[in-house]
This record gives sequence, structure tokens and C-alpha cells, in this order.
Amino acid sequence: MPQGFSAPWQQDVSLSLWARSWAEEEAYSHAGGSQDCQGSLEVSLSQPTRSSSGSERSLLVAEEMRSLIVEKGPGPVEDDPDVLVKGWLQREMRGCMKTPWIRPRKYWFVLTPDSLDYYSSNEKGARRLGSLVLTSLCSVLWPDKQLYKEMGYWSVTVFGRKHCYRLYTEHLNEAVRWVCAVQKVIDSKAPVQTPTQLLMRDVEEHRDSPEVLEQIYRCNPILRYTSGPLYAPLLPFPYGSLDQSAPGPRSYTTLRDEAVKLFNSLQQLESERDPVPLMQGVLQTCLDLPPLVDEIYCQLVKQTTEPPAPGGQGDLHYWQLLTCMSCTFLPSPPVLRFLRFHLDRTENRFPASEMAKYACFIREALGKTKGRECVPSLEEILVLMQRQEMICTVHCPGAPACSVAISSHTTAEEVAQELVSRLGLSQSPNLFALYEQSRRREQPVGSATLLADVLTRFENLAGEDREQDPPCRLCFKHYGFLDTDNVPRDSLEFALLFEQAHEMVLRGYVPTSEETLQTLAALRLQSLNSDFSTHAPFPRLEELFPAHVLHARLPPLPHRPPAKCRGARLRAGLLAGGLWGQALAKQRAQRDQRLRGRLREEGASTMAAIVEKWKLLQGMGRPEAMAAYVALVREWPGFGSTLFDVDLHASPVGSGPQRLWLGIGAKAVSLYKPGEPEPLDSFCYGRISSFGAFDSSTFRLSVEDRDLLFETSQVDEIAQLLNTYLASAGAQQLPQPQEPPTSPPTLEPTVLPQGLCPAPEPWQHRPPVGSSHS
Repeated sequence: MPQGFSAPWQQDVSLSLWARSWAEEEAYSHAGGSQDCQGSLEVSLSQPTRSSSGSERSLLVAEEMRSLIVEKGPGPVEDDPDVLVKGWLQREMRGCMKTPWIRPRKYWFVLTPDSLDYYSSNEKGARRLGSLVLTSLCSVLWPDKQLYKEMGYWSVTVFGRKHCYRLYTEHLNEAVRWVCAVQKVIDSKAPVQTPTQLLMRDVEEHRDSPEVLEQIYRCNPILRYTSGPLYAPLLPFPYGSLDQSAPGPRSYTTLRDEAVKLFNSLQQLESERDPVPLMQGVLQTCLDLPPLVDEIYCQLVKQTTEPPAPGGQGDLHYWQLLTCMSCTFLPSPPVLRFLRFHLDRTENRFPASEMAKYACFIREALGKTKGRECVPSLEEILVLMQRQEMICTVHCPGAPACSVAISSHTTAEEVAQELVSRLGLSQSPNLFALYEQSRRREQPVGSATLLADVLTRFENLAGEDREQDPPCRLCFKHYGFLDTDNVPRDSLEFALLFEQAHEMVLRGYVPTSEETLQTLAALRLQSLNSDFSTHAPFPRLEELFPAHVLHARLPPLPHRPPAKCRGARLRAGLLAGGLWGQALAKQRAQRDQRLRGRLREEGASTMAAIVEKWKLLQGMGRPEAMAAYVALVREWPGFGSTLFDVDLHASPVGSGPQRLWLGIGAKAVSLYKPGEPEPLDSFCYGRISSFGAFDSSTFRLSVEDRDLLFETSQVDEIAQLLNTYLASAGAQQLPQPQEPPTSPPTLEPTVLPQGLCPAPEPWQHRPPVGSSHS
């Protein structure tokens, strides 16, 4: 070190006894004490001598401690210029606990630029009973209307570091005046910086001085591994900041308490034989409470700095969790710089070690991570612990399933492009994409969606009781049809086209006669088993013939009008709970049994008719059967369009929504009545002036001088497909985002501004996934 150089951590800081106890709680006591340096407390709390502007200067720890020691007189001074607000308020006397059965006591409160004080009375010389020092970490809650209904008082709650003032008044305007004044004082305070933040800045400034850095780490146990508990977070969090918006069934306390709990969870990793569930729990908490991401990064850096057994099982568990964090969350810039310095320092100190390999993997992951919708699945965590890639299975209709190696950063577009290249579909004019598919539903995967998030959702579904809707799978299919006439019959794409046409038939999206449906089922059997044989395997009827056609033959259930008066409903409820209810249940069971028997009879007769038509296809090869199947389906004018179930808001007042099919094709948008082969109306893209999301469940389509509003749960999918067809058609300008209107949808048609309006999702303006056109 150069002679005469005075390092910041060598400056002597004089703190009062109260400030020293605060510092010990916040920075020193959880660090396990000092073993290497004398006066490490002063080192941890020293502030560098640097100049900064008043508007940007942060209130450092020592300066903050001195500012908290406010000398006050024996009683309130009426003409004190520092008094901002004063008045009588009632205070609850049991800390932060709500005790509505105890009547609050009235005190004289005085708000100054530094604190909120209360006195026994407003007379001069009155005894001061308490003081709440206000800093930038304090918080205040607005009056609660529900509490006013229960107690008859409007509440003002102020959270401090150790105390919480619950104040009450009978007047709302007075409560609002106090809340606004306290919040203004809090906003005027400079941000508080913790010792960890100060030392992170010192480390960044002296990263090129190895001797100085070693002295910083040696003299500041807060930066190093500790086996003791953590009594306060490493980073500043607002006092009493309850997170009310965290999704899911998990309940959380304050951010400060959750930060301390997470450190206890990290320490449990050292002795866990199976750390995967605990790691996933920590990641889930960070996803639910984003402000804790930086805190966990700092805690992991601390626990991986100079551990007692470098490279041991406990140390590697910390590095493995740090690896999962780097593939899920991106820290703030200051924490990111500190983390990268820690990775470089680890690689230099332990070259060719497991810690160095993890550090290299983490550095590469941080350059790719952009945020996740879900935490890593258990399988992904196991793979990340080994620094490997996952194997994702993608099903291809008419072709064997494909195994694709993916990382935590692989998108659906990248996998679709790889499959397009692997399956030899690069020259096809049609578009392809990945789909989430189950027996009852399917939806395309967004081009920018991370497949790791999709696999996590699949894992969550598999862990639930999903008998009604089995877990999904990934499927590679056509996304948009630009040319279905010139697909070679002997190509893999024709097999994909054949399978997709068969799925449309089974889902009821090909309106045709029952005779044609039986012929299609026979052609399907011919393509699967060749000529008829009694030994050939027979698929289930639901895999050959639309199930809704069979159900339509059954007689409708009798409609029983609901009871109109309360007495009738009461008698019906009493009867349903007694012997009459048992008789009704028995009748329903008998009726269901008859319906199932009738359905079996209809299925048997339909299967017999299909087999008879199958026998007539003797000698037809598989390619010919597939070609004949596609030719029959292509006779429907809507073939090649993607159909969406929508409810159209009719223009005449008093008429309800109409259930329709919205067909999105390469050249036009059509409206079909379900089951009808001919469209009700069709609009070429030249007639469409604008389209987009009216709100989260309403899609707006403006055609010339009228607006069409569709209620649907697939607003984003419709807008994305329209944008894809426009991009593939070589549109000069893609739609520009527009803000959804704030007024509710009206049934009267209105003329909106010209231009194309896409759905609000940014990924909808990307090129189509897996397309050969860019």
C-alpha cells in the first residue's frame, strides 16, 4: 500500500451507544464476530471520504446513526418552526397487534422532519412518552375502510425499525392529512445504505488492488461465510412492508422477516441429503417476492466466500443453488457486478476446481437469463446441479417423437427451427410451431416462451389430480397453411398434414355428413392397418370417429324448471336430503346406465358401418388412403384455416352473443356457424382496417365501416396468427401497438382509426416460429 494512503475502512468512526447497538444487530452480530482484526465494527461501518451532490448523495450508515439521535426539549413547543403537523390522536398500546377490545388512549402527536413524537398533553413541559425516528425505510399505511366499519375509527399505521404506531381518529380527512404528511417526510429522507452495500462499493473500487481486497475481506466478517444465524437482511428493506400481491397459496410476512428465514433455509442446505425440494422452495419465494432476489444473491455470495471446507458437500450445495438462481433471475446491476467479481475471484483462487466450473457456468448463464415465468422443475434443478442440458421430447404426428437437448434459456422458436431443419421442412412455404396438447385442448407455444417454463407447468400438472384433463405434451405441427395443394404425397410434411386433418375431424372442426365421416374413418383404418383382417388391431371408436356425433343421437335430458319461491326450494332441499333424495339418485343412476347402454349400441352400429366401408378399400395402399382422406377433408372450403370458438356480440340491442367459429386463413378471415359447411361471411385482408385486443377477453375486428367484437379466451393466439399471415404475405408494415380503450365495449358499430392494431403482447410482432420466411 502506498505510503500516506488512508483507506476508507481505516477511518475511525465514533458512534453513540445506541447507534453501536443498532450496528451490531444489523451488521456485526450475524457475522460471527471478528477473529482477525481489531475494531472490525468500525471497519464495517466506515464511510469513504468522497464528494457527491446533495440530490444524489445516499445517507451512509454512520451519518444515519448520528442523524437518528435527536435532542428534544422537555415538552412540545407550540411555535417550533420544525413542527409539520400536530394534533390529538388515539394510539393502540400493544405494539403492532390489533386489539380492538382495548379502547385506544388519546395523546398529543407532533410530526417533525426527523420523527413522530407523542406527549401526555399539549401543554408546555408535558412529558414526552415516545418517539419514532423516520428514515427512508419507514412506511405508512392508508386508512382502512373495513377497520372503520368494525371499530368506528380511521387508522393511520406507521412502521419503524423496532416500533409500530397504530393511530386512530374519528375523521377521515384528519387521517389522510397525517398519512400524507408522514409519507412526505419519509420521501424526503436520503436512502439508507447497509454495511454490505458500502463494502460492495469498496470492493468494486479496489478490485485491482489484491492487497487492499484481502484486507477488506479479512477485516469484515459480514462478507464471509458464517455458521451463525442472520438477525437482519444484508440489504435495506422497508419496515413493515407486507407483500399482499404474492400469487399462489403461500403466505408471507414482511420482506425483512422473509430474508432472515431464507438465510436459515440456505444454512439447512449444507446438511440436506436431497437439497432439490429446498432449492425449489427458495426459488419459488424469490419468484413470489422479486425484491428478495438481490438479497439471496448476496447471501449466497457471502456463504461461498472463504467457507470452512471449500469444495465440500455443503459448499457445493450453495454453488448449485447459485447456479439455479443464475438461470432464473437476473440481479440488479450493483449486485451483478459484485457477483461477477466473486466468480472471478473464485476461479483465480481455486482453478480447475468444482467451484471454478460452477463459476464459469454461472457467468455464461447470466449473459442469457432474461427472466422466467416459473421456477425450474425438479428435473431441471437436477440437471443444473450437474451443469448439463435437459432432454425434451417433442411428438410429431405421423413421425417418431424427437428428442431435443435444451437449456434453461432455449425458446420454442429455437426448437421449432431445429425440428424444421432436422425433418427436412426448410423448403416448405407453410409455417410450423410447437403446441401444448392434451386430449381436450391444444394451444400454440409462443415463439419467445422458454421451454423450461413449459416443462415446469407439465410437472405441476402431473403432480395434481388431473383425471378430467390429463397432462399435456409438446407437439410439432403446422401453424399456418400457405399452400396445401403442392405438398408432395411421399413427404413427411404430407404425413403431418394428414394427421392434422384427422385431428380436425375428431374435434368436430370439419362439418360434413355422417356418411362422409364413416368413409374418413375407414380410410384411417386402411392407412393404419392396410387391408381388412380380423386379426388387425382396432383403435377405439373415439380415435376414428367424432364422439360428439354419437352423443347427438341420444335423447336430451329432461329439463326441470327451478323452484320459483323460497318455500318450494326449501321443500325440494328437504326432500333431496331424505328418502326422496335417495330415490332421485337411484333414478339418475338408472337413467345414466340406460344412456351408456344406448351409447354403446350406437357405437357398435357405427363401427360396423365403418368396417363395411373398410372392406371396400381392399388393395388401396397407405399413401393412396392418406391422399383420399386429405382430398375429402379439403372439399370443405374452410380447410387450411385455424378455427377459434368465439361469441359474437350482435349489433341489435337486446340480442345475446352468438356462438361462431372464427376461421383465420392465409387469404381471408371467415365466420362459420358451428356445423355449417358454408361461411356466414368472409373478409379478405384488404377489407380489414384494424384488429387487436379490445380487452383481455374481447377481440376486435374492424371491417370497413363496422366493428366486430368477439368474446374468446384466445385473444392473443388470434392476433398472433393474423400478424403471422400478414408478415408471411409480405406486408409493408406490421401493426403498431395501441392502448386498449378504457370504456366498456358497446354493441353499436363504430368507425375506428385506420391502420392495423395488434394484440398487446410484444412477442406477437416477431416472425412466425419455425418459419422459413423471416
